[in-house]
Amino acid sequence: MAWSQIEATPPHISYLVITSFLILYALFSVLIRNRLHLSEPPLATVFGIVAGPKVLGFLQPYEWGFSDNVVHEFTRIIVGVQCFAVGLELPESYFPRTWLSLGMLLGPVMTFGWIICAVFITVIFDIDIISGLIISACLTPTDPVLAASVLSNSQFSTRIPKRIRDLLSAESGCNDGVSFPFLYIGLSILTRSTVGGILKKWFLITILYQCVLGIIIGLFIGHFFNRVYRFVHKREMMGHASYLAFYLLLAIFSVGVASTLGVDDFLVAFCAGLGFSHAGNMPLKSQTETRLPIIIDLLMNSTMFVFFGAMMPWQSFNHLDSITPFRLIAFLVLILLFRRIPIVYALHKLGAMPQVKTTTEALFAGHFGPMGVGALFLAMEARAELETGGSIPLPNPPDNLPIELQRTVVLVWPIICFVVLGSTLIHGLSTLGISISGHFARPKGDRAPLIGAEREGLHGMVFDDEAEAEREGSVNEQDEEEEHRGFLRGRT
Repeated sequence: MAWSQIEATPPHISYLVITSFLILYALFSVLIRNRLHLSEPPLATVFGIVAGPKVLGFLQPYEWGFSDNVVHEFTRIIVGVQCFAVGLELPESYFPRTWLSLGMLLGPVMTFGWIICAVFITVIFDIDIISGLIISACLTPTDPVLAASVLSNSQFSTRIPKRIRDLLSAESGCNDGVSFPFLYIGLSILTRSTVGGILKKWFLITILYQCVLGIIIGLFIGHFFNRVYRFVHKREMMGHASYLAFYLLLAIFSVGVASTLGVDDFLVAFCAGLGFSHAGNMPLKSQTETRLPIIIDLLMNSTMFVFFGAMMPWQSFNHLDSITPFRLIAFLVLILLFRRIPIVYALHKLGAMPQVKTTTEALFAGHFGPMGVGALFLAMEARAELETGGSIPLPNPPDNLPIELQRTVVLVWPIICFVVLGSTLIHGLSTLGISISGHFARPKGDRAPLIGAEREGLHGMVFDDEAEAEREGSVNEQDEEEEHRGFLRGRT
């Protein structure tokens, strides 16, 4: 019988469901990104929720063996590759020009957010302060995956000054790696009994070995492969189809080196991308014929958010320890309001962030600190360290764990998942909200059509000549693309 030939196995269903979303998004990507001002992470997450076990039941990751260990490694690769892409795309000599503003984001802003989130976690979820610091550390970095979905490859991004986009992109690429010291100070306190043992492990292992050595290794990898790349390119030894694959493979190679040596994966990946693109004059072909971030956004990142929506721990949001829907919502609102906005605004007013020139830019930079795949990775990293002292999380906490460690292990995943869900939806839909509010804030005679026609810079932001030229060039490219589509329609 024909029915006997049907093999609706979990992998086959996954291929069908996930590619259905990716195909639909690819077909209507211009409409979605440039006309509706939507990005793929919130759409992929909602699609995953609908296709997941709570609604249609097409995707059931945990029942199919999508274990915590798989989630851990999947998120490691995705964030590592995105950090590499951020380092690759930053302008040359970027850090000497912006060291103060970026230092404020990686220092006082991250520290303030870490502490304020820990206080909220401690009070709202009735947990000790050390456990609160561990869970809070997972929410400290901004996510390069979500940042890339808004800060690049869309018409909305050209309405933001380039220096703000570069600053937030650089922050998102750096701070996933910088967040390791925040996470491991809490883990060291919770698992060590003496102050000397805590400081020794944290400084020698986390700071010197994982972070400092990670930076050195990443820069070495980037510079070394830059020279190899230029050598083979000059002699035309590399095929045209190999250029994009080379970038992606080098990013994964960097993550593999870091995870094998036990150093900071994301700092290695970011510095490898930075070292590769800035070690010398890159061939023109590498800059014009490879679009690594676009491919990553469409395939890897969207796939991750589809699975994230499908594996959401809904039951843990209402039937676990001190977690309730009301507490989770209250916590999400508080961290969105107080995690970054007050400190970024204060530093701007003190003149400590030269790249941020206006109050509107300070509020935008403060608001736009999305928490995403990086937070999921750090949550799994915290669980693994508490459960096994290594990098492999267990399905359930061991019975021999002390009660405070068990409670931290139980609470970290549902709290982080809910915050990532809220951040993905709110930050992902911010572009639409900003576009609509800006449209209606203008007098009627000055308004462009609501859907997709706003191309002027956002009100209250300062544009320099370079950013204006880039924005005009992007608009011209979009006009040419629309004319080309109209020509094709005319021919048919």
